[in-house]
Amino acid sequence: MSALPAIVEEQPAGHTEVAGHEEQTLLGLGAEGWVYVSITIFFIIAIFFVKAPRKITDALDAQIAEKRRNLDEAAKIRAEAQGLLDEAKAQHAASAQDAAAMLDHAKKEAAQIIAQAEADTSVMLERRAAMAEQKIAAAERAAAESLRREAAGAAVNAARAVIAGNYGETEDRKLADEIISSI
Repeated sequence: MSALPAIVEEQPAGHTEVAGHEEQTLLGLGAEGWVYVSITIFFIIAIFFVKAPRKITDALDAQIAEKRRNLDEAAKIRAEAQGLLDEAKAQHAASAQDAAAMLDHAKKEAAQIIAQAEADTSVMLERRAAMAEQKIAAAERAAAESLRREAAGAAVNAARAVIAGNYGETEDRKLADEIISSI
């Protein structure tokens, strides 16, 4: 304030006098100060309004790009999941076919095993029947042999009894003489 000392006299707060002219102040600023403040506010607002839409647009574009990336990633994940689902369905169908083939094969093997078992059973039954027949025939032979022995023994005993009862010493000599003379 040394440049205008003669013209401006300082007064208590709120008033400035310029060579007999009193100037009004607000918050300690005169008209010229308020012009500077309003120009500054104007430039700040102008800069804000020039740059703010661009920043808002850039922020919105960034959000849109992020959402698109997320959507693209979701679509990619969905495609992978669909591929995995299709692969799983194909594997399920293949395993169902394999299971059906295994079941058919098992049924055929079971039929073959049953047929083989029936054949083996019939052969075994025939063998056992033959063995039983052989045992029965052996038992019949043994029984017939035993009966023959008993019959022979009984015949021998009966012949002894008949001979002992009918023949005596004299008949024996006579029979022995006949046999010797015939020879």
